[in-house]
Amino acid sequence: MNLSEQVKQHAKASVLMLVCLLAACSGKDQKAVTIAPALTVTVTHPIQASWTEQINASGAIAPWQEAVIGSQIGGYQLTQVRVNVGDHVHKGQVLARMNSDLLKAEEVQLHASYEQAQANAKRALSLQASGSISEQDILQATTLVKTARGQLDYKQLQLRYTEVIAPDDGIISSRTATVGAVVSSGQELFRMILKGRLEWRGELTAEQLVQIAPHQQISLALPGGASATAQVRQLAPTLDSNSRLGTVYADITNGEQARAGMYANGAIMLKASPALVIPAQSIVIRDGRSYVLTLHEDGSNKLTQVAVTTGRRQGSQIEIVKGLSSKDQVVVSGAGFLNDGDVVRVVTEPVAVPAAPVVPVKQATPSLREPA
Repeated sequence: MNLSEQVKQHAKASVLMLVCLLAACSGKDQKAVTIAPALTVTVTHPIQASWTEQINASGAIAPWQEAVIGSQIGGYQLTQVRVNVGDHVHKGQVLARMNSDLLKAEEVQLHASYEQAQANAKRALSLQASGSISEQDILQATTLVKTARGQLDYKQLQLRYTEVIAPDDGIISSRTATVGAVVSSGQELFRMILKGRLEWRGELTAEQLVQIAPHQQISLALPGGASATAQVRQLAPTLDSNSRLGTVYADITNGEQARAGMYANGAIMLKASPALVIPAQSIVIRDGRSYVLTLHEDGSNKLTQVAVTTGRRQGSQIEIVKGLSSKDQVVVSGAGFLNDGDVVRVVTEPVAVPAAPVVPVKQATPSLREPA
């Protein structure tokens, strides 16, 4: 091979190498412009729902009215105590009895005295026509009849008071009566919840009180996980000077497990209002603000980070007050691992968001709304 042919072959090899290098570089550039999806996600559209608003408050459960039942006579021994704490009693039912033997003996004496006075007065009146008895003696005889009748009535009333009677239907809430004890007049023997009625006394701010009206429904969360329902009866006319809270009185209408003295949280139902709802897991908190990630409208699956203002929340759903519309596509799963500008792969199945009305929470303490 002569020199000229060697030069030609060397040139061909150089050109071939240059072509290969250009091809390799072209392949690298092609790979550089292809961006792999950051994550596979699911998306959903915000849903318009009707949410029933509520105010959350707390308060004590107490008797609607509590009667103090005591002895009306003193100095007599209790011989029977017929009820205990928790017993349901009826109006007129005998709760306890005192020893009445002494009073019965005195009643017999007074009855005899009354009959004697009646006989004397009758005899005096029969002599009146003959003039053998003065008007003063007749007046004295008739007065003695009235006096004896009054003493007999008083003693019979004392006899009735030896039985301690329930003043109304209700539930015995306290008992201090003890068999064998000698009671004094006015001594407390029992306490009774009248009609068995309990009420919830919720404490609300002045701003919340103006939203409450009689007959509104309240759902109570009792200790231990039980629940009860109540209905607003009336509102306190004044606020506490120290706490600046007012009291709402609500009759407990369905709550067999409610007990006086319990402290319960109550949700007071207000009017329903529209809400734009998304899954709560779509919300990303960054630097103290709430964001969601939405898909570009051009179909590129590229994400945009959008600042939103949140409102009410219930369960797995949250209200968006500002920042979204029902046309936006919001990332649901994996939102916390993505950033503005990321490209994602979207699965075909949308995330199912319950459309049934739910009850959001309108807190009395810090608001759920994020700063604008």
